[in-house]
Amino acid sequence: MSQVSIGRRSLLKSTALLAASPAFAQANDGIDWHALAIDVRSEMRWAWGHYRRLAWGRDEIMPVTGGHSRFSLRDHDLGLSLIEAMDTLWVMGLDAEFADALAWVKVHLDFDVDGEVSVFETSIRLLGGLLSAYHACGDPLLLAKARDLGDRLLPAFATPTGMPYRFVNLRTGAIRDPKTNPAEVGTYLPEWGTLSRLTGDDRYRATAKKAVVAMYDRRSRIGLLADGIDATSGQWFSRRATVGPPSDSYYEYLWDAWQLLGDADCKAMYDVLTPAILKWQCVQSDGRTWFNDVDFEEGGPLTDEQDELAAFYGGLLAQGGATATGAAYTRAWSHVQDKFGILPEGYEYLGDNPTQVANALRPELADAAFNLWLLDRSPEWRMVGRTHYLNMKRWNRTRFGYADIDDITARPMRLADHCPGYWWSEQMKYYYLLFSDTPRFDYQRNYLTTEGNVLRGFRRT
Repeated sequence: MSQVSIGRRSLLKSTALLAASPAFAQANDGIDWHALAIDVRSEMRWAWGHYRRLAWGRDEIMPVTGGHSRFSLRDHDLGLSLIEAMDTLWVMGLDAEFADALAWVKVHLDFDVDGEVSVFETSIRLLGGLLSAYHACGDPLLLAKARDLGDRLLPAFATPTGMPYRFVNLRTGAIRDPKTNPAEVGTYLPEWGTLSRLTGDDRYRATAKKAVVAMYDRRSRIGLLADGIDATSGQWFSRRATVGPPSDSYYEYLWDAWQLLGDADCKAMYDVLTPAILKWQCVQSDGRTWFNDVDFEEGGPLTDEQDELAAFYGGLLAQGGATATGAAYTRAWSHVQDKFGILPEGYEYLGDNPTQVANALRPELADAAFNLWLLDRSPEWRMVGRTHYLNMKRWNRTRFGYADIDDITARPMRLADHCPGYWWSEQMKYYYLLFSDTPRFDYQRNYLTTEGNVLRGFRRT
């Protein structure tokens, strides 16, 4: 998720510079944050070593068996985990590992593939990953490959509304599936705006902005968005308003476009939609703050079930000025973490029970804690992040890396043989930045995308 700049995912070749930084070495809370940062870095290097040996250039490692799997294309890998990991490796000072990844990208990464990809996932993961790696090291080939990928995604936006189809063929430009949602319509501007800034070609930013506005213009009379729309006709086919998927990052990127790109229109849209969400969806139960799914035209509640992916929203609310509500919502999810150890994919607050017992190695609570901590430096949020990390290390660690969990209620928790690409980009970066006080990152002026990719804030010292 995005991070504010206040006003707003050979250094460290050993741990010497961390030791030299007193701000986090030993806090008054008795936690040795310096040691914890070193531990996060060590775990990243350990997991990367297994990926390097067993799944090099593959999309995802299978951490239980040591195999590998593809993410998007049925018969071709695009180095998803490798690209997602690059800026995390860089900010941790794992320079040899970063250099290995860069060498693979320069020699092997080729998007001229006759295969269909998700426009949304490919943009936030691969395009964003290449741009953040470029931000880290400045190698022009990274920008060239990002631009090539952006050009291959552009045909998806050729609709009467400007809202994109969900899928596009990377070679032919063939498009499919206009039945889309807010997240897959509006989660482009930071990456595509950055691409425009770096290339001098405004098509990318303008295309992404048109899609965002088209979605906003179809809000209901009470200011809410439903979570299903036809990109060709602009007609809604759902009535559910949610801050979880598949709407979540639309709201995030309104704020982010303002913070990263200075887009005042996006700030104005955020300032209209967020009060409506707070009015119609925010509820209190047993002293905790939650967000219901509601009918987007009438505001009536539909369910008390919460989606774990919505746990990011407390950080976003705080960034946008609703600090108390954002903190309260993050504390509510922290309660769920304390109860189950690992957050379930689905949770009902009225029964205080999981509705989906799996967990896909999610970073959202760590994301919110990091965003809140950057705003107020409260040790509370570092402790939330610490618990998230230590619980992950206890329950998700397996032979060749970190794995999803099939059932968080089982003891021991039952693992799945899968490590998602975003693990390399998101929570490992959030943990490290939260604990390390690394001089490679500007803690005052920075920006992280919804996928944790740093597009502003790296320091090449």
